[in-house]
Parts: sequence; structure tokens; C-alpha cells
Amino acid sequence: MNTFAGKERPHRPDWEAFVATVARRGTPQRVHHIELYQDGEIRDAIADRYGLANGLDKADPYFAQKQYIAVQRFCGFDYVVAGLTGLDMPLNQTAIPDTAGLKRDGGRNFVNEHTGPITTWEEFEKYPWPDPNTPEATRLLEWYERNLPDDMCIIGGLTGHFAELLTWLMGYETLCYALHDDKALVKAIADRLYEFYEADVRRLLQFERVKMVWGSDDMGFKTGLLLSPAVMREYVLTGHRKLAQMVHGAGRLYLLHACGNLSSIMDDLIFDVKIDAKHSFEDTIEDVRQVKHTYGRHIALLGGIDLDFLCSASEERIRERVRETLAVCQAGGGYCLGTGNSVANYIPLDNYLAMVDEGMRWSW
Repeated sequence: MNTFAGKERPHRPDWEAFVATVARRGTPQRVHHIELYQDGEIRDAIADRYGLANGLDKADPYFAQKQYIAVQRFCGFDYVVAGLTGLDMPLNQTAIPDTAGLKRDGGRNFVNEHTGPITTWEEFEKYPWPDPNTPEATRLLEWYERNLPDDMCIIGGLTGHFAELLTWLMGYETLCYALHDDKALVKAIADRLYEFYEADVRRLLQFERVKMVWGSDDMGFKTGLLLSPAVMREYVLTGHRKLAQMVHGAGRLYLLHACGNLSSIMDDLIFDVKIDAKHSFEDTIEDVRQVKHTYGRHIALLGGIDLDFLCSASEERIRERVRETLAVCQAGGGYCLGTGNSVANYIPLDNYLAMVDEGMRWSW
């Protein structure tokens, strides 16, 4: 695209106004933007196009973080997302070639749906569970705490992958059988995940600049949940409720990213778990404009510009959709503009920038 508002008349980040918007404390003075994450290829392409890394030393061990901050500020964001590092759980994955325009060399990884690394008690006992209490796990959080510009904040995360890791550690098919044949093993894995994420969030909350915590836990598909509502309440929502209580006890906000049709447990998420905001919207499930006046009366709504639409629509139609969405969702606060899921590297860069640009121009 030839012109971009972030270059012509950049937003100054304002984390306090951003937090107030998510907390639904009235109509904000401008549009606030949010994304679960941006694929690195998209971030690099934005930095390259607009020279955002000029003057940064690529040999600097924190070059990626400095470029991330520069891209966030350029695109009008008020925050960075950061969490504990070095705590990946080994999974059974398959890599396939990436066919995106901004493809990654290592391809895309997909988790084995049939069999995970924990299918028996013996495998459970031998599994190399990472330790969230290791001192080096907070290295990036410590760096952001010291170096992030004062007008930006940290969203702590991504955390709370209870449903995801139950299905990934066992394999979705294996988990479904185990819920009938060996519920004790399912509960043992769930209990380890509760322990792990409670320690994770406890450490996140030690950092003053973490103003929100982002739980990320895909729970469903187009027409329903991956597991029954009863199973979700027993093994998944229990964990999110505990994390939300911890976060609220520290005076912060608890956001939830969850893909899928969650209609059968939305009341649980709002009134029992007490999430402050919901992220992930697909037009084939629900349009964010349609829920502004239903459960959007109780929690904030984040994103909502459908990914498939962003990939296939014209720039003119994308800008029109952004204006339509803001006209419905901006009043009263409780809405941040963004994609329906994340900024995947297969979204045409100009289409993504058109969405961001139109949000900036709305604010003028």
C-alpha cells in the first residue's frame, strides 16, 4: 500500500487507555489494536518495508525484541506480549512445507492427533516436564521490564493451554478413549498442567508492567467443543478459573483466546471463570458485530476481522469491514481491533496493513 497512517501520523502508545478499553470503562478516544501474535515473517516484512530496524544491530542478542517494539509502535499497539521462555513441552509433531507467500524455511508443524507422548502411566512418569521456576525462564520479561518504553505495557502469556495440552500430550483420539478407560491418567495430566500454569502465572504477576495475562486454549471447532461441556468443566475450566482468580487478585485482567464454537460454555467462561475478554472470532461461527450486544455486554471483545476474509477480500472491502465493525463495537469500550485469530504469514501483507491503517484513520 502506498500510504500508511502509522508513517504519516503515528499513534502514541497509551497503555493506561488500552487497559481502560479492555476493562470497558467507556468509549476510548481512539481505536486500540490487539493481536494474539504476528508470525515473524509478517513482522520482518513490515520492518523491512518501513525501515523500522534501521539503526538496530542485528548482532545484538535482543535485536528481535527491539524490532518487535518498533513494529508494535509503528502499527499503533500499546503493548508487547511476553512470557516465560524455554519451557516447551515435547510433542509428537510433523513438519510440512510452508506454501505461504512469506513462507518460513522450517515449514509448519502439526501435532499428531492420534498418539501423543503420554499414553500410559509409564510414559507419564518418564515425561520431561519443564520447570517454570527456573531462574532463566524470566529473562525476556526482565529485559522488557527494564527496556520497554514507559507508554507501553506487557501482556503476560501465552499461558493456560489446558485443553490444548491434554489433547496434544495424549493425542486427541487417545484422550477420548482414556476419558472412558483411564480417567485417573487424564486427571493426573490435568493436575500437572494446573501446577505448571499456576507457577507460570505466579511468576508473570511478579512483574509490575504485566497489566494483563493472556490465556490461550483452543477448545472447539466450527460447530461445537472438542470435548463435552462436562469434561471441559472438570479438566479445563477449573484451570482457567484458578488463573483468573490469581490474576484478578493481583489487580490485572485475564484475557482468553479460544478457537471454536464455545456457545455451550460461554456462560461458564463469563460468570464462573470470569474472563475479562474473549479473543478468536470466525465468521462461520459468530461475527463479532453480532455479539457486541449479547455477551459483549459482559466482557470485552478482541479482534474479529475474519482471517479468511483478510486473505481473500479487496483492500476496499477490508477497509469497509473495519469501519462497519468499529461503528458497532467501539461505543462504550470493550473492543480492540484485530484479526479474528492471529497475523499468519499467509495473509497478504497489504491486506493486513489496510486493516491496521483503517483503524488508525478512524481515530482521526
